[in-house]
Amino acid sequence: MNEFTEDVVKEALKDVIDPELGYNIVDLGLIYGITRQDALIDVVMTMTTPGCPAANYIQEGAHQRLLAIDGVEDATVNVVWSPPWEPSMMSDDAKRYFGFA
Repeated sequence: MNEFTEDVVKEALKDVIDPELGYNIVDLGLIYGITRQDALIDVVMTMTTPGCPAANYIQEGAHQRLLAIDGVEDATVNVVWSPPWEPSMMSDDAKRYFGFA
């Protein structure tokens, strides 16, 4: 089994794009936590709004991307609503892109 760190997982999840905003879910600040137990990964994330019409698409995209990481045997992606997402959670690059910085 290859080693995969939280940084490797975050880099992989940058491939998942919110289709409404056209930006990756990591830099949007949607990833709240990543835990690993052996070859299993659990991600806790949110959406920009509770009624996000792309929620299932994004959640499934994150799940499929996690499973594509070398060494990952299973993954769960749990969507939570607390704390609620806000623009301050974005990376500096995303804030500049969206005009918040």
